[in-house]
Amino acid sequence: MNKSTIKLLDVVALTVDLPEYNLYRGKVGTVVELLPGGAAFEVEFSDRNGRTYESVGLRPEQIMVLHFEPASPDSVLEMMPA
Repeated sequence: MNKSTIKLLDVVALTVDLPEYNLYRGKVGTVVELLPGGAAFEVEFSDRNGRTYESVGLRPEQIMVLHFEPASPDSVLEMMPA
């Protein structure tokens, strides 16, 4: 991954297991700090109520940016059964 593509407040997923933090591949977090030169990123992991339960410094190869694009109303209609 090109480290310049990761930005502050990006939603990311772990690509590796980090059992020492009780975090596993696929866990979703938010980038809250960019460390100098894009060498690492501070990522917060929160529960459903928004309470942070872990904050970890991660290298770019340990995370992937998640992208969300809302479906257009037309595509939602296409998915509904007739």
